[in-house]
Amino acid sequence: MRLTTDTRPGTFSSSIAEEVRAGLPLTQEAAYASIRGDTELADLLAAARAAKERFKPGVVTYSRKVFIPLTNLCRDYCGYCIFRRDPGQPGAHTMTPEEVLEVAHAGEKLGCTEALFSLGDKPELAFPEMRALLHHLGYNSTLHYLEAMCELVVRQTSLLPHPNPGLLSAEWLKRLAKWSPSIGLMLESTSTGLLKPGAAHDNAPDKPPHKRLRTIEEAGKLGIPFTTGLLIGIGETPEDRIETLAAIRKLHRRYGHIQEVIVQNFRVKPDIPMRNWAEPSREDMLRTAAVARLMMPDVNLQAPPNLSAPNYEELLDAGINDWGGVSPLTPDFINPEAPWPHLEQLELRTEAKGQKLKQRLAVYPEFLPQVMARPGLLAEKIKAAVDPQGYARRAV
Repeated sequence: MRLTTDTRPGTFSSSIAEEVRAGLPLTQEAAYASIRGDTELADLLAAARAAKERFKPGVVTYSRKVFIPLTNLCRDYCGYCIFRRDPGQPGAHTMTPEEVLEVAHAGEKLGCTEALFSLGDKPELAFPEMRALLHHLGYNSTLHYLEAMCELVVRQTSLLPHPNPGLLSAEWLKRLAKWSPSIGLMLESTSTGLLKPGAAHDNAPDKPPHKRLRTIEEAGKLGIPFTTGLLIGIGETPEDRIETLAAIRKLHRRYGHIQEVIVQNFRVKPDIPMRNWAEPSREDMLRTAAVARLMMPDVNLQAPPNLSAPNYEELLDAGINDWGGVSPLTPDFINPEAPWPHLEQLELRTEAKGQKLKQRLAVYPEFLPQVMARPGLLAEKIKAAVDPQGYARRAV
């Protein structure tokens, strides 16, 4: 599909089209226009797909993982979350070390290479029950327990941890990086309006944007490969999305550590405060992903396939080059109503779009040298797991 270059409303201006074709990032002003719909969707998608092909031609990646919900106790009450629990609620659970290893070993047998740790943010600060449990297990905090479980997985399995524990200090980033080749924290949105009473991040002390940006920046100072992204459809404006992407881009330009940007769409669930909320449309998702690609043409861009079923392959037209973690074993505990696609189907649909599906590790190939340069057991485990091209040895 040809990128139009005239200056009528609904098209790229000729100057913007020339910059995009040259591989230059979309300016923030042009991104505002594109996200609002001033650009024809077909033209925007064509430009994004071309930008992806310049970045990583002919290849789309995924990580074969197990999802380890270390604890679903959380002190934040986000309006869209079905994962979190209070102590005593049905389903509230903190995994034991034995349960962590059981899942990890089962994933090994299915060719998984990533252990994705998801957990509530500092639940012991809100719940004496969690403090008592941690004390029983022999740990001072949830982060101490997470650190130990990451080490356990590295020492006793071939999987590589990727923790998503919420806000982290520089000291905790360093400690977790000893046992994890990459770390994640979704920025979600830079909109402070989401903190207002009744909004998505009301009563969520760990969601102020400046706090999350500080964690991402500290990871950059330490050179830790980092996964972040935005959650769309939770009350932000289209302009808020651009500002969120611009904030991520600014940090990546300064530190070069953003290994992956996720564009994730809000999904309605019956038991959440936002159960009557409207989900973002297909065009919302495609347009946001395409603008993200054009704003950051040299950054890995992911969108979860299970949240855009049944026609998730359309996301490839928006310039994504990664499907994220897909598990042959464990459900998506954050979105349990949305099952992962079967890996055979994921491969078939990816190939139907002219792309080869490759299995990566929890850290992207271009970030491997800096992680493997660290001394210690983690680097040895990575060397055993990676092929000469930087992908997983147990590739699809």
